[in-house]
Amino acid sequence: MQIVRLASIAALLTLTGSAFAAEPVRSIGIYVQPFYESARTPDGKPVVAVGKQYNELLGSSRREDILAARDLIVANPKIVTPMTLMVLAIRFYDVGLRDDAVFWFYVAKERFIVMADVLDTKTRLLAQADEAVRSFSTLAGPIINGYAFCDLAKQQEAHAKAVAWVEANPYEVMFMERAPALPGNRADNHKRGLANAKERFAKERAYFDDAKNRDAFYATRKRNEADEKFCWK
Repeated sequence: MQIVRLASIAALLTLTGSAFAAEPVRSIGIYVQPFYESARTPDGKPVVAVGKQYNELLGSSRREDILAARDLIVANPKIVTPMTLMVLAIRFYDVGLRDDAVFWFYVAKERFIVMADVLDTKTRLLAQADEAVRSFSTLAGPIINGYAFCDLAKQQEAHAKAVAWVEANPYEVMFMERAPALPGNRADNHKRGLANAKERFAKERAYFDDAKNRDAFYATRKRNEADEKFCWK
């Protein structure tokens, strides 16, 4: 599954590239059609199209509304799409709740990757979702991870909690008859997908447990002025 590459160590090593000026990055300006368009002006509103019950809340600039959208998702997460979760993460970042942004970004990616171990995301029914999640990960990921890795221990905790959330809240679309599945038993593939998610996290953690890798990573961040961009208070 190619989306896995977006979560690889190689991708993490590029998250502090030179695409951003050395000043605080306080919002995420991206366009992922047809689901999300960032506000075009500082006082504007984003265009959100991930579901009627979430659109207005996620399009708000008020923290209370983003938290309310989160509460709706937590109350009934069974069929919440990864695209909705991606937009939630972006909006959390935009309103300054960046720890929440990290957690929900990882939830969105892991929910989709586990789903892709069960369903055939290359079919016409799922191709748009596949492309959208790739785009969200590629465009928003460097900013959210840029903040996440300000504190490695917190990053690892958030990722571990995200994997646990995905396991505790199975995406029911995986088991719907109309959703095109990969060969094999769906339940078995789901179990394998969760095991893969835990293995990915374990490999990421092991990579950063190696002092040589960790020091090289943070040296790259320092050269790219990542702290100035992402670690502001």
